[in-house]
Amino acid sequence: MSDTIISIQQATILFKAQQAFQNLNFHWEKGQNWAIIGDSGWELTAFIETLRGNTVLSDGHIDRPFSKSYVERKTAAGEVNSFRDLIAYVSQKYVFKNRSHIQNFYFQQRFNSSESEETASVREYLLEVIPKVEGPWNLENVAKLLRLEALLDKSLLKLSNGETRRLAIALGLMQQPKIYLLDQPMTGLDVKSREEFGEILKAISNAGVQVLLTTSGNEIPEGITHIAKVSKTGIANTWSRSEFQLENIEPLQSPSWDWQLLDSLLPKDRNKLDVEVIKLKDVTIKYGEKVILDRLNWKVKAGERWLLKGNNGAGKSTLLSLLIGENPQAYSQDFWLFGRKRGTGESIWDVKRPTGFVAPELSRYFPANQTCRKVILSGLFDTMGLFKKVSPEQEELANRWIKLFNLEPLQQTVIQRLSLEHQRWTLLARALIKQPKLLILDEASQGMDQIQRRLFKETVQQVCERSGITLIYVSHYAEDVPEVVDKVMELCR
Repeated sequence: MSDTIISIQQATILFKAQQAFQNLNFHWEKGQNWAIIGDSGWELTAFIETLRGNTVLSDGHIDRPFSKSYVERKTAAGEVNSFRDLIAYVSQKYVFKNRSHIQNFYFQQRFNSSESEETASVREYLLEVIPKVEGPWNLENVAKLLRLEALLDKSLLKLSNGETRRLAIALGLMQQPKIYLLDQPMTGLDVKSREEFGEILKAISNAGVQVLLTTSGNEIPEGITHIAKVSKTGIANTWSRSEFQLENIEPLQSPSWDWQLLDSLLPKDRNKLDVEVIKLKDVTIKYGEKVILDRLNWKVKAGERWLLKGNNGAGKSTLLSLLIGENPQAYSQDFWLFGRKRGTGESIWDVKRPTGFVAPELSRYFPANQTCRKVILSGLFDTMGLFKKVSPEQEELANRWIKLFNLEPLQQTVIQRLSLEHQRWTLLARALIKQPKLLILDEASQGMDQIQRRLFKETVQQVCERSGITLIYVSHYAEDVPEVVDKVMELCR
């Protein structure tokens, strides 16, 4: 028994007031690194939260022998303690705060260099961690392992999605964990970073840290020794790494939406291809001495569907900030949107009105009182939240989008409390409710499980087939790109 880290026996688990698992049995032994797979992203998160002690155990037993000696020692010394002191966790909903420890950024701050002073640097943020135990990890070796050395003096607001993910993993290591739990840690990483993740995992394991992560069956990193598939009835199957074959997993059946309802919500001028939607001529963007975009040229005609590619940090987020009107450097560039040069008297709302935009981090920037319904309606006004009275016609329009994406039971739930998949559908409805001419999807299905990602891909395909919308699609996963996308712009660092 001394080699057992965590043992779950005959457990019935409740997560967020719903039954997640019945008859859950799981035994984690020293030397094992686990990948947990499953058909539901909600169930994967529920499993990790069970290991963390953040679910309700209504029946059965959970034992955590890994913490026994630590808890006994601290208790004997009269010190407050918990098994959680020895666990680090990387959630998909990681949030970074400003110097006042308040997460009150607004979206545009990411692209205003003068406002990045409100946020700690990567170095400062990592050094703020005060671990409960001693361990091998320090700023130098964590930064080297996660390729953060060149980013140490960079503001958190300036990090790309993938860089932010690497920082979240580094932050967990600075806690000196004995157990490291990661919920979908490779989400948002480019192909190169995903390939490197196995080496990162092995380095963490070699330092004596036991790792368990959730992932998809086709993305098991090196360093994993065992795989388990979870379902509502518990652990459906387990494999050693050498036994596991992707073919052993039953193919998933994707759900579908009411495509006729979608058709009725899309603009009817689906074949109207008139102007150049985007034209960039020798566009250069830099912060201080660091050049992000170097003399970039790009033309996008109405009705075209583009994949925007590039490694983490290649400048994709900066380019998109120009297109959605959030980057103040646009005014000094030879840059046209919908046939009009930026800086010729147009307002920010003129820029935003024809464009729908979805990115996973958007959900962080809505005020705390913004419900699913309010967020969707805010798309009509291009604001980060609903702050004005809407007409009965606008309310009915929101009703139809809510019905399309099966959000009726959740429409009064604030966006931060929605599951990641429901956040994504809410943001997509917000982008589409105003019938935009240009739709920009930046890793928009990030955090969804495999079934939901397939449905998201099919939804975008249907939107494009049923309208003349122009699409810019950003994804590090080739399997997530809709078939309608037939042009590629790749940024290189």
